[in-house]
Amino acid sequence: MDMVTLGLFVVGLVLLVGGAEWLVRGASRLAAAVGISPLVIGLTVVAFGTSAPELAVSVQSALGGQPDLALGNVVGSNIFNVLFILGIAAVITPLVVSQQLIRLDVPLLIAVSLLMYLLALDGRIGRLDGLVLFAGIVAYTVFSIVKSRRENIQVEAEYVREFGAGEPATATKHTILWNLALIVAGLVLLVLGARWLVDGAVALARFFGLSELIIGLTIVAGGTSLPEVAASSVASLRGERDIAVGNVVGSSLFNILAVLGLASLVSPVGIQVSPAALGFDIPVMIAVAVACLPIFFTGHLIARWEGALFLGYYLAYTSYLILQAAEHEALPAFSGVMLGFVLPLTAITLAVLFWRARRAQTTGNDR
Repeated sequence: MDMVTLGLFVVGLVLLVGGAEWLVRGASRLAAAVGISPLVIGLTVVAFGTSAPELAVSVQSALGGQPDLALGNVVGSNIFNVLFILGIAAVITPLVVSQQLIRLDVPLLIAVSLLMYLLALDGRIGRLDGLVLFAGIVAYTVFSIVKSRRENIQVEAEYVREFGAGEPATATKHTILWNLALIVAGLVLLVLGARWLVDGAVALARFFGLSELIIGLTIVAGGTSLPEVAASSVASLRGERDIAVGNVVGSSLFNILAVLGLASLVSPVGIQVSPAALGFDIPVMIAVAVACLPIFFTGHLIARWEGALFLGYYLAYTSYLILQAAEHEALPAFSGVMLGFVLPLTAITLAVLFWRARRAQTTGNDR
């Protein structure tokens, strides 16, 4: 183990944290400066920027004739985004969930995930499918920004009528450019830091004797999502909870619509979908998106125990992949426990919490 490898790991970690801090600070100030809500900034600017590694990996894989890697990167990143990143952010501090996420963005994520599954049923996501997906991200971005601007203008007009205040000061060109520069610099540090951290971590893992299989399924798989981890964690620590949650949901939407869409467009034959991905990984991705709704509904808050639940399920999913790839004899027992006990118990718990939240809301409305 040389000092260069250790230095890469440490410097990558520093760049990752510093880049996340700049990105969140610039994004939150830009939202205030141009009249766009922090949630929409998290769903678009922050989410799209932190998904740059996924975009680079999937497009390069599609051009290089590695469709499994391109598809697996998108599906694996979405599972990682919700279970691990949202779990970490909620464990740091409970996250208040916006009404927009419950009514629009999470249902849209579920719908987009189902659309991806339907497009993949024939074993391939072709160029026409990719065009449909990519058009979706363009429409979603334009709709989100226009809607947020319109709502903020209405709020400002109402404030003027109510309190007789003057028109709020418009943001200066210098302010907007400075915050944009802060965002770009943060993104550059995030991507560079993620790459160095992954390279260093792989070298450290090999030094300690971990197999190539475990390295690939853990460090490399989560490597492209490290910018999202850093951005959501720092946003949670800074109290920018809309950015923390919006980053996760927006990144997941971006991965399917933009990353997979663009990868399908640039690939000469589209993205081939393996039976294994169609039969297991994509359904897991859909189930993870669906699981957000009852958790988000329970008091519009992602509690620490719910974040811990997400983390537990990510560890279980990773363990399953490792056992399956190694063809370990413990796989049947592990699968039996998960399917026969853990998943049903979780479903019952979430159903009860959802019913209580709806009942409390109904009771409050009756009063």
